[in-house]
Amino acid sequence: MPSLTLRQWVGYTGFALVFILVAAVAVWRGDILKAGLDPQVPFQTYEPPPAPDYRQPVAWALREARAPGAGDAAVFFLQSTTYDGGSGWNGPIGDRKADAYLKRVVIPNYAGPFARAGAISAPRYRQASLYTRLTLREDAREARAFAYGDVEKALDQWLAVHPRGPIILAGVEQGADLIARLVHERVANDAALRERLVAVYLMDAIVDLKQTAPIAACHVRDQTDCVVGWSQVGEGDEGAARRRLRRALVWNDRGQLVELGDRPSLCVNPVSGSDDGMVVPARRHLGAANATGLEWGVRPAFIDRQIATQCRDGLLRHTVLKSESFREFSGWADRRKARPYNLFYADIEADALARLAAWKAKQAPAA
Repeated sequence: MPSLTLRQWVGYTGFALVFILVAAVAVWRGDILKAGLDPQVPFQTYEPPPAPDYRQPVAWALREARAPGAGDAAVFFLQSTTYDGGSGWNGPIGDRKADAYLKRVVIPNYAGPFARAGAISAPRYRQASLYTRLTLREDAREARAFAYGDVEKALDQWLAVHPRGPIILAGVEQGADLIARLVHERVANDAALRERLVAVYLMDAIVDLKQTAPIAACHVRDQTDCVVGWSQVGEGDEGAARRRLRRALVWNDRGQLVELGDRPSLCVNPVSGSDDGMVVPARRHLGAANATGLEWGVRPAFIDRQIATQCRDGLLRHTVLKSESFREFSGWADRRKARPYNLFYADIEADALARLAAWKAKQAPAA
């Protein structure tokens, strides 16, 4: 066989290197992108962005926002993760990309279900970055705990504006984690707030079942002063279920994030409003919605009677809705944030209205 020329050797070597590089990117793409979000600085020496001033409108994504015909509840809503990270552990107030995702995806899909219950206020806070949700490092845990300080101050300002009347606390993903800590540290042992509490909603988050005690999980839909919470996973996706429970972090009594371990997690089915663990057939499903991009106050179209659900082993198992309208975003980072649709939009809306009606009925004899 004829020997290869230098040019051929260079060509074949270059082709092999390109092939290896492409294969490596395909296999380790997630790790590469994840590493790009690492701030590369210890949290102890990290200088966080300036604190928000909750007396100013700019510190609120929604401030007493009312939809037409809304009820008389005051709703405190905490957003999910919208800040990717890379340059910092915690996101600055007013980050343009994070705010765009908040306005386009999170508010219409996750604050929207509470619009008919009353006036919604959603504080911006120095949220922990997406990277902190992808690692169990101590720095990431500290960044997530740091965000709680902002949220507590926002709650104080909000309560000053709403000294009486029914209240609802709601959060999704990171926001739900922080609401869970607020409930434990600020609400659970405050008799005055407990009397006003319609319900707490912890959407798409794993929470230690005992974390919100003595406020219990909701057993029936007309119960008040209770918690509706779940972390959802597709039926049959046991790999995702195991990963979610294995990597779950919950608050301890010292305000630190620790592994869930073998402690039971909270699961109240948003379709039935109960923690009884029964299979809820698809015919009881009130409606999924893709509200992404809708203006505030516009109700989305619903797809109902499609999803069967069950709380099992601490997670909400659900059948998969096969529709082009309910697809994940294509970007790697966006696929790891709150979904760009809400499978239980109409169910959450109905649950909040039913509990608000029950709360008002309980006040009627006293009035």
